[in-house]
Amino acid sequence: MESLLIEIGTEEIPSGYIEPALDAFRNMVIERLRKERIACGEVAVYGTPRRLAVMAYDVALRQEPFTSEVTGPPERVGYDENGRPTVAARKFAEKNGVSVTRLTVRDTEKGRYLCIRKTDKGQKTVNILRREMPGLILSIAFPKTMRWKDLSIAFARPIHSIVALFGDRSFSFTVGDVKSGRNTFGHRFLAPGKICLDHPGQYLQKLEEAYVIADPVRRKALMIESMERAAAGTGGRILDDPALCDVVVNLVEYPEVVLGSFDTRFLSLPPEILITAMREHQRYFAIMDEDNKMLPHFIAVSNNRAKNMDVVISGYERVLAARLEDARFFYESDRKVSLDQMTQKLKDVVFQANLGSVWDKTQRIRRFCNYLAGAAGLDEADARRLDRAGALCKADLVSQVVIEFPKLQGVIGRIYAEKSGEDPLVARAVEEHYRPVQSGGVLPETRIGALLSVADKLDSLCGCFHIGLIPTGASDPYALRRQAIGLLQIARENNLDVSLAEAVRFGLGLFDAPAEQPKETLEQEILGFLKNRMAHMLEEESVPRDMAAAVLAVSFDNVVDVWSRARAFARMKDLPDFQSLAVAFKRVVNIIRKADPTETRGGEVDPDRFEHSAETRLYEAFERVEQAVNRHLANRDAQSAFSEIASIREPVDRFFDDVMVMADDDALRKNRLALLRRISDLFARLADFSRVST
Repeated sequence: MESLLIEIGTEEIPSGYIEPALDAFRNMVIERLRKERIACGEVAVYGTPRRLAVMAYDVALRQEPFTSEVTGPPERVGYDENGRPTVAARKFAEKNGVSVTRLTVRDTEKGRYLCIRKTDKGQKTVNILRREMPGLILSIAFPKTMRWKDLSIAFARPIHSIVALFGDRSFSFTVGDVKSGRNTFGHRFLAPGKICLDHPGQYLQKLEEAYVIADPVRRKALMIESMERAAAGTGGRILDDPALCDVVVNLVEYPEVVLGSFDTRFLSLPPEILITAMREHQRYFAIMDEDNKMLPHFIAVSNNRAKNMDVVISGYERVLAARLEDARFFYESDRKVSLDQMTQKLKDVVFQANLGSVWDKTQRIRRFCNYLAGAAGLDEADARRLDRAGALCKADLVSQVVIEFPKLQGVIGRIYAEKSGEDPLVARAVEEHYRPVQSGGVLPETRIGALLSVADKLDSLCGCFHIGLIPTGASDPYALRRQAIGLLQIARENNLDVSLAEAVRFGLGLFDAPAEQPKETLEQEILGFLKNRMAHMLEEESVPRDMAAAVLAVSFDNVVDVWSRARAFARMKDLPDFQSLAVAFKRVVNIIRKADPTETRGGEVDPDRFEHSAETRLYEAFERVEQAVNRHLANRDAQSAFSEIASIREPVDRFFDDVMVMADDDALRKNRLALLRRISDLFARLADFSRVST
């Protein structure tokens, strides 16, 4: 067993490319070794802006032996009546490169056949690596790649060196015009010379001696420790920002923490603007005091250790001062314009060429808000707040601060609304209506913010489908999948008792221009789109796929109802007799589906026609359960409704054991089918049991 090291030395790779590339590199190496029958132990990855490396431990020296069996012609064809090999046998042996004497006969399901057992002793691992590694390296995917010189290959950035070590032996291959070897390079400024590696075990230590912390986990820990120590010296703490840490740690090979300051006059700006100006443009970390207020200090992380760090700090401070001065100018200019004036400027901002301006969208949102206020039962005061929030929700898009810092959309709208004396709930709704801004992101916390967010997202869905901008597997430019998931999450978490079908129908009615398809068709497409998102969400929340399908097949018009039924149904799977329960209920549903519709529809159950006690017992149990289910569903208690339905399983089993449903007597048959029809209809209020896997 030996250790394997592959390092790709490059020019500076963008920070966001590094972690996904390392994960892909690791997975490809593991998969290729497995495919080539080469045993290995742990596989680790290391990376900096100038290198991607994989280290595999306990790698076998050669492939594992492999024995295969090749089947040839039948025995009667391969040997004559005297047991001598025929031409067919000799040709079979020749084709597989063995002597005819090595042929054996094997019993199969089809009879006795000639076969050959072939054993591949395996090649040396280093030979496999030499052959496979160039293609594997060039298979690493990046969001964007580039070409250089006159080479035909592409990579994230030009490749300058490749380390390829297997134990203490280097093995050669070529990628582009770079030949692999045992030399890597240290820090570009602090130790730029070559580093010769005798074996993989030296990799991390020798690089660290050359001012390169190759392990991103350790590099990040050292960086955070240094930042916390520097922040403590100001009496504050670093603003928690894991995403910025992940970016910065992959911008440096040897993190050198710098503590700087800025003029206290900038503290009069909203902290969100200060933090964003430092974060987005400069990758600086803000420092907060114990009351969570900003201090006039910042932390930057340099990739160099200068002889005079005061000069470096001065440079960082000078650049930040210019950024903050710009931010202050934008903010003060915005404050001279009212939100209503900003809203009017939205008439000149195109939302989508066929859907009008952003102002047009806000007018549709306001009408949607009015509809949702009634559907959700808001009182008059909250309905007014919702309408006002709808009118202002996009105003900040034309503010100079948001134009400079797009990630502050909504946040600046809330700040300006607060400064203008708007109702606090209106101001919060303006910010919250963009939520969730990413998968798993924070949802609106106020009911007005939730309804405004739903209105905005439904308008985008209806509008895009209206003009044919329907997401495909490769294209979703308006992020409709994310918006659909967001509105479903909001409806679920806020218990919005709103009909999706009616809301979509209302939304499509807001567009006067001719649609790509009839509105009835568009309505069904949008609802189908939402249904698919529900199915994925339920699966992600550990609802089995078949159970999610069973619940959605019955109804998906009310999001709260769907989740209530799905969660209750999923809990039933833990019942010890769930399988027998599902089988019994599926049998009821399947019999009704296969029966002649004329015999199952409209018929009343006549207890006087019952011939068996099992019929009477099932009918009595059904009537009791039906009343209880109706009561529980009226109270939105799906869990109790499912529990009641489960109690009917034993009478159903006894009915099928003792009663012939499809009796020859028409009256008996129709009466029994009518009973099963009523039971099936009761099931159908909760789930389609025929879709449950048994």
